[in-house]
Amino acid sequence: MHILTKTIVSAAAALTTLVTGAQASERLSTSGRSDQITIRIDKSDQEMTVMQGGRRLYNWPVSTGAAGYDTPTGTWQPTWFSPNHRSRQYGNAPMPWAIFYFEGFAIHATFDTYALGSRASHGCTRLEFDNAEELYKAVFAVGKENTYIVIQE
Repeated sequence: MHILTKTIVSAAAALTTLVTGAQASERLSTSGRSDQITIRIDKSDQEMTVMQGGRRLYNWPVSTGAAGYDTPTGTWQPTWFSPNHRSRQYGNAPMPWAIFYFEGFAIHATFDTYALGSRASHGCTRLEFDNAEELYKAVFAVGKENTYIVIQE
């Protein structure tokens, strides 16, 4: 019985995530706000493009999930911010300028800049420190409701 309950709860959580992602996708295509920020992460190119009001602001190299630690694809909005976050799951690893968007996944700074441009994380998207700070401040300024994170293969 316990396994069945766990399966039902997991299925409900997955459905909620799909609906939330679909709603975010719909708002992304219809919003058109001049201050809206769209963060596009291309996993195949290991690159992030940041757009605001339809204008490209930045193009940065990133590191997404290594083999066995896939970065999820989809469209989300940030859920919370943590400028000095430390991972409880990965030995108190620093995650400065973290923008969380889905479960424990975030966009954050890394000190392992040698790995940018390749898949090297535990599923998060890593950025060079100054770039992560710039992104964090821009997203924080416009707000979660005016920011979209689009991750594609």
